[in-house]
Amino acid sequence: MLGLAPLRSAPLPIRASATACGRNTSQQLANGCQLSLLAPEAAEGDTALPENMHKWRMVIAYDGTKFKAIAPHPGVAHFSKWSCKAIKGFDKDEKGAEFFDYPGRLANLEASQCWQYQPSIPTIQYFLEDALICITKLDRKKLCLVGAGRTDTGVHAWGQVAHFTTPFSYSCLSSIHSAMNGLLPPEIRVREISAARPEFHARSSTKSKVYRYKIYNEAIMDPFHNHYAYHSAYKLNPHAMQEAANYFVGIHDFTSFANAAHNDGERRPTKKITRFDVTEMGAVLQLEVEGTGFLYRQVRNMVALLLQVGKEALPPDIVPAIIAARDRKELAKVALSAPPHGLYLMSVNYDEEILKPPEGSPPISFGRTHHLSKCKLTLY
Repeated sequence: MLGLAPLRSAPLPIRASATACGRNTSQQLANGCQLSLLAPEAAEGDTALPENMHKWRMVIAYDGTKFKAIAPHPGVAHFSKWSCKAIKGFDKDEKGAEFFDYPGRLANLEASQCWQYQPSIPTIQYFLEDALICITKLDRKKLCLVGAGRTDTGVHAWGQVAHFTTPFSYSCLSSIHSAMNGLLPPEIRVREISAARPEFHARSSTKSKVYRYKIYNEAIMDPFHNHYAYHSAYKLNPHAMQEAANYFVGIHDFTSFANAAHNDGERRPTKKITRFDVTEMGAVLQLEVEGTGFLYRQVRNMVALLLQVGKEALPPDIVPAIIAARDRKELAKVALSAPPHGLYLMSVNYDEEILKPPEGSPPISFGRTHHLSKCKLTLY
């Protein structure tokens, strides 16, 4: 019905286990909220592809604003008065409970995941799999869709990467590309589809990731940036923020900047940050960080501390002191996590060798460009 004509070979039984494809599990966050996760592979390096199976890579952009399920959870951001004196914007609710009020955002609430498959909640993965099932006529277990990483509710992406498998090949990818974007909601777009090598894995083959955080730094918020940048009415000092950001560069134990979840397995808190740039673009202050990997909410927690430095509530050299503490409570004394709507996953980077398509694979599809071949104006 979609006009796709894949070159099919005889499908073979697929024995991919739940751990190989990623399975739905539920974890409880430290604050008591339930978090639905896509379980990681049993072995990071195990990317073996069954015989006669074909792997495909997608680059995806999405507006994370609508993909959320917020549930009230009192006590998310409660701190003692003495520990929050440095936090500008700290306030109390009508019952006297202390919380950090982000302008135009719900405070004292905890959100669920934006990317992971959750049948009861619309997520990015849910819509991608729904479109792929419609096009390929395969079930989600056979598609084995895996993303490069999870993003929180409200977080946006320009360069999220995912891969999926099929028991048949395609001679042309532009048709499936057009069909995907035709079926997806307008907030999600597949920017690129290409054939992938058998050893490619969207998550475990990752070399680095680039995140960007946007801050609108004027007295009055631009309504067109409301869902896409954090508003700071306090005039920020970008030079102090850059000085503080430089302390993050290098190999460090980022335990102080990670939000923990119960039963989240063994964490590797040591990560390498290769750059952290603070750039003024008119009213918008752009923070861009690249690293080999990031812990849960690490970027938003680093941004939160830089905001306090930018307000000149804290000195830049507070960063190495909090890193050295290796204790999340030390950061909580002076800064709370920055809201998600200013954060973007800009790109997921891989080694060039592993991105080379297999021999004989169809050309990469960047989408179809339409042209008007003949002018059909009525002559009067």
